[in-house]
This record gives sequence, structure tokens and C-alpha cells, in this order.
Amino acid sequence: MSSKTDKRAKEILRLLLNHGRASVDDLTSALGTSPASIRRDLIRLESNGLVTRTHGGAMLSANGSPVYEPFRFDASFQIREDRFASEKQRIAKAAAALIQENETIGFAAGTTTTLVARQLLHRRNIHVITNAVNIGMELSSSARLETMITGGNLRWVGSFSLVGPAAIEALAVVVMDRLFLSATGVDVGHGATLIQPDEAAVFRAMARQARQIIVVADSSKVGRISPAVVCPANEIDLLITDNGISDEAAAAFAKANVKILVV
Repeated sequence: MSSKTDKRAKEILRLLLNHGRASVDDLTSALGTSPASIRRDLIRLESNGLVTRTHGGAMLSANGSPVYEPFRFDASFQIREDRFASEKQRIAKAAAALIQENETIGFAAGTTTTLVARQLLHRRNIHVITNAVNIGMELSSSARLETMITGGNLRWVGSFSLVGPAAIEALAVVVMDRLFLSATGVDVGHGATLIQPDEAAVFRAMARQARQIIVVADSSKVGRISPAVVCPANEIDLLITDNGISDEAAAAFAKANVKILVV
């Protein structure tokens, strides 16, 4: 496959990851190529088990589905995922673009980190460590990725977040090149915070084992403070957020030497 064809195939997968399915006409328009080329690309992707061709288009195959089937019916997770959906998608794309082949990547549980993880379904040679059951199950559909799920207890409906001593102990023997952290609040004075202390304890354990800490949070979380601290602002290497962040908040993070990527 030529580099041009390979690049186009990756763009098709990105579009399907974002929308679930697309018509040949949609893909032709989005990629600026001919319907015949798109159909050939879809045949190749289907032969690799990544897409399923439909009448007039394609959808992600069962092996590349962006949502593990039982999670489709979890209303609480879906509601949280739908809040600031377009902003979270932009954040996820920017975050995933930082990930390099052969890296070990950590994903803390959360809706935005889930979206980042989904961007890896078409990637290869990446080792993933997560305390999120849903992220582990979704990435298990790809033979190109190696995924480790911590042990632990599930204590809250719809969180999919493993917590407790087993999760913390599992993290003590790993090192991550990058950790993607979600947060219910991120503030210059208090750093990244969560509501649940047990979950924050696991996130702190992940942060201790990471060479780079990246917080992915839409702008509604910026300036908020929740009860349980994950890490102070001076330990955050990069904050990826959307363009709803205020100039004052952005300036405050910059003054605290926290790098910000606004998308």
C-alpha cells in the first residue's frame, strides 16, 4: 500500500471513529478523492477486519467498534460523554497525536480519556495501562495494541474505574511514558482534583509512575476544585483543553509554568 493510500485509509478510520459510519459520498467529499478510490480503500480495510462495508458506505467492524457493546446501554456514562462532546473530541485528537509508536501509555478512567484511547484503535505497537474497565474492553478489539488493566474494585455505577489496594499495587511495577489524566476540576492553586478520594488515590499512583502527566479536561472543568487532590499544578506537564478557557485562567497556568494546548 502506498503512503498516500495508507494515509487516506487512516483518515477513513478517524472519520469512522468519530461518526461510527459514513457513506462513500461523505468520504469522497471529506477526503477529496474519487468514489472508486474510496471503495478500494474500504475493501482493503474490510479485509483487515477494521470496517464492515454497508450499502453505499461503511461502518466500524465489530472488532473495531468504538464502544464495547454492554456499555452502549449505560446511560450515566453516555450522558457524561455527551457533555461538551465536540470539545472533548478535539481534545482527544490533539492528545492522541502526541502518542508515539512503542510508547507505554497510561489512561486514567474518565470520558475524555476514553475518547483519547479510542483514537488508538487504528494504531499499533503501543502498550496501554489503565484502571478503566471500558477502555480495556474497547482496546481489546485491536490485536495491534497491548493492554493491561489494573485489578481493583468497581464501586460506582457508570464509572468503570477500578480502585483500591489491588489497583495501586498493580501500578507499582510499571513505568509509563505518558499518563493521560481526567479530572472533575483543574485549578492553578489546587491542581487536578476528583470527587472520590479512592479514585484520586489510584490516579496519584499512576502519576507517580509516569514520565509525563497530561491532563485532558474541557474548559468547564478549569477553575473548579473538587475535594480529592490528584496532583498539584506544578506536576502537570501539559493541560489540553478547549478554546472556552478564559484568558485569565490561561495566563495563571502559564505563570505557574504549566504548558497549555488549546484546541
